[in-house]
Amino acid sequence: MIIRDSFKGIARFEQWQESLGMARNVLAARLKHLVAHGIFEMRIYCERPKRHEYLLTDKGHELRPMILHMMDWGKRNVYGEEVPATGLIHSCGHELHPVSHCAHCQEALKRGDVTERLNPGAPSIGQLYERTPEGAEG
Repeated sequence: MIIRDSFKGIARFEQWQESLGMARNVLAARLKHLVAHGIFEMRIYCERPKRHEYLLTDKGHELRPMILHMMDWGKRNVYGEEVPATGLIHSCGHELHPVSHCAHCQEALKRGDVTERLNPGAPSIGQLYERTPEGAEG
């Protein structure tokens, strides 16, 4: 079993491509999108030829809990009885199964615990997307 910190040290385009195994044009488009939305920032690491690395912003780091939940969901609902390519190990040494909880009372969330409150006059996601430069391009 190989244990590694997920994507730790991966910042350069070639590293992302090797790790993810996707076409260069697809990866370039996705990285451009993530930079445009403030998830990654580009930094030059070589002037000749000009090359960039992609580093998570604070906004990008805030996505980690959602990604961990999605990985856990995928393990249970996509892989089923099959062993997934990767697993999540907590620093205590046990397999990680993330749990959401209320920041106010610390109670773990269960089905039926959450209701939605409408906020009249708040912009829709579509309206917010139209305000971004990338959204304006289509």
